Amino acid sequence: MSWLLNLYETYQSNQDCVGVIETRYNDREYTLLPVSHTTQNAHIEVNVTEDGEFHSASVLDKSESSTLIPCTEDSASRAGSKVAPYPLHDKLSYVAGDFLAYGGKIKKEEPFAAYIKQLGEWADSPYACPKVKSIHSYLSKRRLIQDLVSHSILFLDADHQLIEKWDKKYEALHGEKPLIFSAVAGEQESAFIRFNVYSPDEELTKVWKDPEMYDSFMQYYSHLLGQEDYCYVTGRMLPSTDRHANKIRNAADKAKLISSNDTSGFTFRGRFTQSSDAASISYEVSQKAHNALKWLINRQGKIVDQRVFLVWGNDDLNIPDPTEDFFSFDLEPAVARERKSYTHKEYAGEIAKAMDGYRNKLASEYKSDVNILVLDSATTGRLAVLYYRNMDKQVYLDKLVHWHSTCSWLHRYRKNTQDEWVEFYGAPATKDIAFAAYGPKANEKIVKGVMERLLPCIVDGHNIPQDIVRSAFYRASNPVSMEKWEWEKTLSITCALINAKEEMNVALDTEIDDRSYLFGRLLAIADVLERRALDSDEKRSTNAIRYMNAFSQHPERTWNTIQQSIQPHQARLGTKLRYYSSLIDEVASKIPLDQFNNKPLSGKYLLGFYSQRHELYQKKDKNNDSIQASENGER
Repeated sequence: MSWLLNLYETYQSNQDCVGVIETRYNDREYTLLPVSHTTQNAHIEVNVTEDGEFHSASVLDKSESSTLIPCTEDSASRAGSKVAPYPLHDKLSYVAGDFLAYGGKIKKEEPFAAYIKQLGEWADSPYACPKVKSIHSYLSKRRLIQDLVSHSILFLDADHQLIEKWDKKYEALHGEKPLIFSAVAGEQESAFIRFNVYSPDEELTKVWKDPEMYDSFMQYYSHLLGQEDYCYVTGRMLPSTDRHANKIRNAADKAKLISSNDTSGFTFRGRFTQSSDAASISYEVSQKAHNALKWLINRQGKIVDQRVFLVWGNDDLNIPDPTEDFFSFDLEPAVARERKSYTHKEYAGEIAKAMDGYRNKLASEYKSDVNILVLDSATTGRLAVLYYRNMDKQVYLDKLVHWHSTCSWLHRYRKNTQDEWVEFYGAPATKDIAFAAYGPKANEKIVKGVMERLLPCIVDGHNIPQDIVRSAFYRASNPVSMEKWEWEKTLSITCALINAKEEMNVALDTEIDDRSYLFGRLLAIADVLERRALDSDEKRSTNAIRYMNAFSQHPERTWNTIQQSIQPHQARLGTKLRYYSSLIDEVASKIPLDQFNNKPLSGKYLLGFYSQRHELYQKKDKNNDSIQASENGER
């Protein structure tokens, strides 16, 4: 129950956000839902006057359709032909008293009768506000469809019945296809209607955004809840519920985290006589915990193929995300974005300093926790907690420091806010690791699986799964199979994965005598040598790059081929050839004779390749700077 308790506490800590409309990156609105409320996509907005008369109506665009509506336990879990009206906004078949008169079909009970009775009880209660009474007064007149038809919102056929599905034959009656048939996926009768009380004052709060309406329904409904029972989450006696929220990941999500409605199956049968014998959760806790979860997912969750990755703090929501790379963290100072080389000890110290900004926020806190939650559904009706950790924030930050200072390398595939390519040193994002291992077109099921498997490596310090490292290694060793930018990104990410075990530095270490590392250095020298000999506008791959895959499997045999291939380029280098030739001799001489063979290379060869190539390009940049400075001095 700890995840429920922490979500409940998060709701309690953010009461000031309840009902406050926020906007996501895609301009979709969301909010921390009040208790006894949910969200629904509306198709039609109906305005009524304060006197309970029809004023106007409009078909809603998808971008403005999300609506916060009050709900009961029954309506929140209604399905099929069950009649369970929402208290205020609902489908046309529920809210229109003249639904049957215009050809509407019902199976058993008339939905409108149950709806208007429930709304009337709220409107007549001491908790009702004027807007509820105005809407109830209008709907009691049973003329909603008549008004919507007369204002060209809904449309009838020649027999004065609601058109079920648009057909070209209706163009003679109504002209071009009306908006309602594009807004509603099914028939007109499935349109969801939201109501508003019209006022000349445009700044007046809409009904579905009005805190007074939220409070009115919450106070009214709290007196209708069932008997009290022991709440397993809070340890208090509170009104309980066995019906819990859906729509957790989005407005169309039917999956539930808690469900015990299968009385004919084996959910609890054979173990308990009723579901509450297994565990009892209060209505208040269920509502607040689920609403907090929905809000957090909208606010900061990542969703990959319907799998949710979420991290948050009970006291401070904005926690560094373990699935992101270090460049994404909003930390000061900007660690490793300028300095070119680090030892691991130095880099760990720099990351620890950057994390101090988060630690300092906790100075006055007695207890500060971080929650990491992964959710996914196997069926349309059941949502499961795949991974959950609650840990002290100080411990969590220490784990991040360790991850970003061990699984780290120099990367060049990110852009800053000015849309410029930048270098950064640190661990790659888990999604980028998945793409490095399985390609940019990898199925989302594979990507989300890799992301989930890497979480324990970050949070618990487990070793990175070798199949992921091996797959990335094979792709990085085959550069001709991908674009140059993709290979460079794959190479640096693979180096980070390998480095998590080897603990080496990007800066070239000439003292390392490991066979694979030295062979990697040889390959880098051959690559840079040929690139120097080619024209500046030549984009083709060098022989070293083309033979890289074969070189990793048969280094001795392939090295002979590469040396023969670069001989014409050596002739073009002139005086520069001496430096590269002596470097090749120096590195090759460090490989013992009995190890200069065709045994496949380990991942260290990629580290040697990257570091040697980086060193040679760094020297070129320094030489160019010296020449430029000399020329400036002469001028």
